[in-house]
Amino acid sequence: MVLGRGGYKFQNWAQTYGSSPELYFQPTSAEEIKEILDLARQRSKRVKVVGGGHSPSNIACSDDFMVRLDKMNKILKIDKETKQVTVEAGILLADLNKELDKCGLALSNLGAVSEVAAGGVIGTGTHNTGIEHGILSTQVVALTLMTASGEVIECSQSSNPEMFQAASLHLGCLGVILTVTLQCKSSFNLQEIHFSSTLQEVLDNLDNHLNSSEYFRFFWFPHTDKVSAYYQDPTDKPPSSKSSWFWDYFVGYYLLEFLLWISTFMPRILPSINRFYFWLQFSSKSERVDISHKVFNFECLFKQHVQDWAIPVEKTKDALIQLKSWLERNPHVVAHFPVEVRFAKGDDILLSPCYSRDSCYMNIIMYRPYGKDVPHQEYWIEYETIMKRVGGRPHWAKAHTCTRKDFQKMYPGFSKFNSIREKLDPTGMFLNSYLEKVFY
Repeated sequence: MVLGRGGYKFQNWAQTYGSSPELYFQPTSAEEIKEILDLARQRSKRVKVVGGGHSPSNIACSDDFMVRLDKMNKILKIDKETKQVTVEAGILLADLNKELDKCGLALSNLGAVSEVAAGGVIGTGTHNTGIEHGILSTQVVALTLMTASGEVIECSQSSNPEMFQAASLHLGCLGVILTVTLQCKSSFNLQEIHFSSTLQEVLDNLDNHLNSSEYFRFFWFPHTDKVSAYYQDPTDKPPSSKSSWFWDYFVGYYLLEFLLWISTFMPRILPSINRFYFWLQFSSKSERVDISHKVFNFECLFKQHVQDWAIPVEKTKDALIQLKSWLERNPHVVAHFPVEVRFAKGDDILLSPCYSRDSCYMNIIMYRPYGKDVPHQEYWIEYETIMKRVGGRPHWAKAHTCTRKDFQKMYPGFSKFNSIREKLDPTGMFLNSYLEKVFY
């Protein structure tokens, strides 16, 4: 019988949300998961499955039962002919990347972080960039989940297709994801070309940039007109990654954290820090080549508050100009760099922020130097106001203020998803406070 332990304290990576579940479980099999669900049903407890804990919101928090699938982390099958891999939901993408590399395979797109579980990645709609590439959930070709009743259901485009359309971005509220089958491709290197530009130039020529690189993204430095842009494209060139401990860690991490900590006492210097760091690390052109997952992943530095909304790609210029203008009109509000701008292809996943439209993701950050909270609510509120004005949808893993009324307007498939959820989990076993705001 699987045993749960008390006294466990959960905290997300950003240390912005946490909880103390009554019992914490690390099952090793589907049979043990069923035992946990049976016990939860008997005691009228809720169950929350947690992955790598990187979501900067309270979506993974629970005061009842918490389940971590880190001991269900095996690769079950690699089909080199179809280039598909089936894994247990608890496997970290960091470990999967290494094993796929040994087999000459790779995922076609990855987010910034790979210390995340396969089941969790698709649960919140993790994405990267590339206007011809969807969110990571679009790489899923099949999955299995266990419902609140203990039933195991297989889902794919050909088997339970409507459930698959929902479970590909499941929010952890449909059941426990047991296995995931992902479509891969032959392993590949990426050449990354970094160059500086201005916000106006990038926005005026956005279509050209999107057509010039398979994985295009850019960073805008608030309180300036400076942009750091990135072209990432497959290449036959061998790896030539250059890394400097001094630049990557001292300048990119320790010095920045110290300067941002100083700015909490003197907020007026923050625009100068943004300009200084653009000049120091991002103003010159550079190139590197490395294996794909090492280029897709990058250092998120230290703890931070994050918001990230997907807007129609044609609204990119409008939204950024609105945000820039608002900051200029309100000099008492300071914003950390970067505003990260990425792109994704539309899909048909019911709760995907990219549902039925190509999208631009606009990610804002306020760091927490040495864990110190910084004023950000005024910035956050205006950002959300702009995002809603241009038809945005929030990233499910990130903090936001939206409720059911908002989601019903934002998502044509919201009612369909909710009806599937109510059918699979009629008692709300897999809900928590975050999800109650979504569905009630």
